[in-house]
Amino acid sequence: MKRGFLDKLIERLPLVQPGEVQNYLVEIAREKGFLETIFNAILEGVIVTNPEGRILYLNRAACGFFGIESDASVGKPLAEVVRGIDWGALGGAGGGSVSRDLEVFYPENRILNFYVVPLMSDEKNAENREAVARAIILRDITESRRETEETIEVERFSALNMLAAGVAHEIGNPLNSLNIHLQLMQRNLKKLPPKTRAALDESVNVARSEVARLDNIITQFLRAIRPQALELQASDINAVVDEALQFLGAEIQERDILLEKRLSHSLPLLQLDRDQFKQAFYNICRNAFQAMKSGGILHIETSQDAENVKIVFADTGGGIAPENITRIFEPYFTTKSDGNGLGLLIVRRIVRAHGGEVILESAPGRGLTVTILLPRADRRVRFLQQGDFSPTDL
Repeated sequence: MKRGFLDKLIERLPLVQPGEVQNYLVEIAREKGFLETIFNAILEGVIVTNPEGRILYLNRAACGFFGIESDASVGKPLAEVVRGIDWGALGGAGGGSVSRDLEVFYPENRILNFYVVPLMSDEKNAENREAVARAIILRDITESRRETEETIEVERFSALNMLAAGVAHEIGNPLNSLNIHLQLMQRNLKKLPPKTRAALDESVNVARSEVARLDNIITQFLRAIRPQALELQASDINAVVDEALQFLGAEIQERDILLEKRLSHSLPLLQLDRDQFKQAFYNICRNAFQAMKSGGILHIETSQDAENVKIVFADTGGGIAPENITRIFEPYFTTKSDGNGLGLLIVRRIVRAHGGEVILESAPGRGLTVTILLPRADRRVRFLQQGDFSPTDL
């Protein structure tokens, strides 16, 4: 809005009757309240800023996306209220619009798509138009993004399953044949003189060791991608945790690992395949030990809520960089020099086969926290409280 228009408006105000001014103001207030009601009812977030980036208006959804309050935010720079993004650089090249995706971690982890469009002045001459404000439209695309990722993951595992049979046949059988012939060679070496036998015997042992390593990789690969029939039985999850730790007792002492256990004794029994879950807990603990090397702390905690039983493993290792946390379940992706990248993949397959989910939380230098959520066996139905649903949830 230009200064010339304001001067003309002020000059004409004395010509308007006081009653008409009041009627106009009442009508404007009514329209403003009506529009605010509409904007607060929609699920998309709406933020309007002036050309300098100060917030002029934001609706209820936008406040919910970023965990901010409307009254405290109006008038402040958007870059100060929503940190981490150079909003000034998103005005659009040549006054155009911009569309981008962003990930929000507080108050909830969401994926948002935002659309920035300049609001131009109403000059008739297009060359004289200038941006008087910017509107930012935010849409929650978390579910659609997760559905897309799940679809890609299903397709990836489908391809891996098709390759599994070929891998087992084309590589597994020759490896077995190599191992048998190496055993025969080792027996025949006993007939040779000791000096000649020593060097050859060492070479055969190295070859057999490498064959065994390759065979183990194939076994782990097939175990990771092939669904296995579950042998379910009512189980105490705390007892399964203790059994896995007992199996790792020698390694815990050797690495000087300090265990901190906080196991709830009021957990319901769960229908589990005990052997598969011991394998899952074993893999998680081994990953933690390797990340901490020696002298670290592994905290294990079990608890429950109305929906799930929760098992948490938190170590004090080096953690995982943010750019790698989303790739940690990819086959053969590993940050360890001696890892095969299948341990956590097997963990998630086992947990999901039981209707649960695995959640990872990490930051470099702060260790890794692995949380397993398993649905309670006694969960049936529940009444929704009056505050659980409103028409705006549609």
